[in-house]
Amino acid sequence: MKRIFALGLLALAAAAPASAQTFGSVNLRAGFTPDPWRTNITSGGTIQASNLFSNCRGWVADAVDFAVYYQAGSFNLTISANSNADTTLIVRAPDGQFYCDDDSGPGLNPAITINRPQSGAYSVWVGSYRQGEYAQATLSISELGIQ
Repeated sequence: MKRIFALGLLALAAAAPASAQTFGSVNLRAGFTPDPWRTNITSGGTIQASNLFSNCRGWVADAVDFAVYYQAGSFNLTISANSNADTTLIVRAPDGQFYCDDDSGPGLNPAITINRPQSGAYSVWVGSYRQGEYAQATLSISELGIQ
């Protein structure tokens, strides 16, 4: 997992707020069930992630794909995507920090674990590694690790 700070960046840092998500949102409280919580989305977009953050990969949408409104407890929070295509992941935490990942999950799937997560809105973008590819993906939210 790579942790990236948003200072000095204009594109995703100024992107639509979590309230303007494309594929929906969920409210989760520490200890939620079922764990993992899952939903289907489509990956990809027209923004090259490496132009926004040098350590990010893939192509993402300019709008937030999904919002997770999370009431934290004592668990770590893992956000991951699973697809037959090569996907990437960007997460903006409630404190404004950005996290990027390419292949930390199984195969070519991304996963980000946030230790000691804060309560609040997590904005999630699921990207496609290849430009112009829009793939079906399952977004998973878990307190049990990569699912």
